[in-house]
Amino acid sequence: MGLALYKANGQEAAITDLENLRQELDLWTGGLTTSYFIEGVPVRVTLYGHQQKDGIAFRITSPLIAQGRLKIRLRFPYGKDCHVCPGYDWEHPEKHQSQMVTLSPKTALVMRTLDQDKYAVGLQWAGRGTWRQAQPHTFEFTPGNKTTHVECGVWFSPTPHTRPLPGFADTQRSSIQGWKTFWSAGGAIDFSGGADPRAFELERRVVLSQYLTKVQCAGSLPPQETGLTFNSWYGKFHLEMHWWHGVHFALWNRIGLLEKSMPWYAAVMEEARKTAQRQGYEGVRWQKMTGPEGRSSPSSVGEFLAWQQPHPVYFAELLYRQRPTAETLNQYKDLVFETARFMASYAQFSEADQRYHLCHPLIPAQEIFPATETDDPPFELAYWKFALQVAQTWRTRLGMAPDPKWQDVIDRIAPLPAFGGLYLPAARATEAYTRMENREDHPVVTGAYGMLPDVGMADPAKMKATFQEIMRDWNWKTTWGWDYPMLAMCAARLGLPEEAVNALLLDVQKNTYLVNGHNYQDKRLRIYLPGNGGLLTAVAMMAAGWENGPEAAAPGFPKDWKVRYEGLKKML
Repeated sequence: MGLALYKANGQEAAITDLENLRQELDLWTGGLTTSYFIEGVPVRVTLYGHQQKDGIAFRITSPLIAQGRLKIRLRFPYGKDCHVCPGYDWEHPEKHQSQMVTLSPKTALVMRTLDQDKYAVGLQWAGRGTWRQAQPHTFEFTPGNKTTHVECGVWFSPTPHTRPLPGFADTQRSSIQGWKTFWSAGGAIDFSGGADPRAFELERRVVLSQYLTKVQCAGSLPPQETGLTFNSWYGKFHLEMHWWHGVHFALWNRIGLLEKSMPWYAAVMEEARKTAQRQGYEGVRWQKMTGPEGRSSPSSVGEFLAWQQPHPVYFAELLYRQRPTAETLNQYKDLVFETARFMASYAQFSEADQRYHLCHPLIPAQEIFPATETDDPPFELAYWKFALQVAQTWRTRLGMAPDPKWQDVIDRIAPLPAFGGLYLPAARATEAYTRMENREDHPVVTGAYGMLPDVGMADPAKMKATFQEIMRDWNWKTTWGWDYPMLAMCAARLGLPEEAVNALLLDVQKNTYLVNGHNYQDKRLRIYLPGNGGLLTAVAMMAAGWENGPEAAAPGFPKDWKVRYEGLKKML
C-alpha cells in the first residue's frame, strides 16, 4: 500500500525525489505521521492501526490531490517460498488472483486467492474518488480534484466483510484509546534515578520493546521470530520461542495479550496427540516448527527438540497465578494434564541407576549436539521436573489425587550432569564438553536456574561457577538475542545483580537494539523479537523479583541503580 506521486511534468516521482522527509511514531497514540515535499509541494500522511480489527486507516493532506498528481496504489504479490526473506513474490502474477467488487459508493472489496488460501481486503474511503484495477493485482484510487485531503482504510479478513467498515475517525479513536489503555494499565519502570550511564539505553530498549511486542507478538497465533514484518523459517512459528514472545506479557500485567494465543494449543491438540501416538508416547507432543494448522514441519533439528513441551504448563500457571479461579483451572486443565502425560511417558527409567532420563534421539536447546548421542540436557531435566510439579499442583487444586507416575518421575529424575565443578550441556559428557568448540550457541544451562525457579536440582555454587565460566569464555558471535536476558535472569537468582546488568547490556552484535527498538542479529535476520521479549522478562524479574526470592526492592539490580517501578509481577 503506498502512493503514486507525479511531478509537474507528469513523470511519476521516485523515492529519491522526496525532500525534507520526516516520519514520527507517537507511541502513546499509535499514530504514524509522515511528511515531505515533492518539488516544493507538501505531502502529509497520518496513519493509525485499529486495535480490534485487522486494518489501517489514513488521512493524506496535500495540494497535489487537487492538482491530480497523487493516487493511492494497492498491489498484491504472490507468496515467496524462502527461508528468510520479505515474503513477497512479484514475478508470478499467474499464480494468484485478485478480483475487485464495488459494494457501495464508498466501499469496495478485493477477493484474493493464493493456491488453496482465500481472503478478502475491504476498502473504505471518504470524499470523492474511485478505485479501479490498473494492472493485474494492482489497484489505484484517484481522489476528486476539488479537495486537498483524502481518507481511506484497508481491512483484511478471511471472509468477505458484511458489516460497515470503520472510517479514519473511528480507527483513530480506537488506536488512541487502545494505546492509552496499554500504557496506563500495564507495568512501568524508571531508571532515571541512578548514575549508571547505561540506564538510559536500557530504558529506551524497554519502552520500544513493549511497543514492538504488543504490535508483533500479541495475536491469536504464536508469532514468528520476526513477527509480522517479514518471513523467517519459511513463515513458520517455533513453539520453543513462544516462551520468549509471551511470558513478559504476564510479568508486565498484560496477561490478556498472552492469553489471546492460548486457544491455538487446544485447536491443534489432536495433531499433537497424533505425533505422540505415532512415536509411542501418551498425551500430546507439541510441535516445534509449525503453522496455523498445527502440522509439524520436517526438520533435521526441530523434530528432536523437546524444550517447547513444558511451555503450555508454564503459561497456564502464569494465568492461574493472576486469575486463581475454578474457571481458569477448568479452562486449561486438559492442556496441562495432556502435556504432563507425554512428559512422564517420554522420560525413560533406567534399572541401572533407578533414575528417569531424557534420552536420545534428542537435541537440546543448545542445538549443536547430535541427536543420536545426547542425553539428559540440564535445562530440559529441570524443566521436566518443574512442569510435572505444576501439573500435580493443578490436580490438587481440582480435588484430584496426585498422579503416581508423574510423582515417580519427579522424585527420581536424573540429576543435572556436571564435570569439574561445572554443569554440562548433556550427560555422558567428558572434559570434551568443556572445550571451546562446544562453548557456542545458547548457554542454556543457565536457564535451569534463571528462566526456571529453583526446583531443587541445581546447586547454586556450582551454577555460579558455571555462569562465571560462561561469561569469561564463550563464543559470543554464535549466541542469539534471548541468550543475554537468560544469563541476566540466572545472575539475578544467584545474587549477582552487577553481572545481571552486564549480561543484559553485553556489547556484542546480536545484542544490538536499533533506533526503532528491534533486536538486530545480522544482515539476514535484521529483527528478532525473542530478544525483545526476553529483555522485558528479565527486566521485570530483576525489578519485581521472583517467588521465594529476596524481599528487597529490585533484587536483580545493583543498589545504585535506584529503580522505580509499578504494576510488575513477580516471576515464578
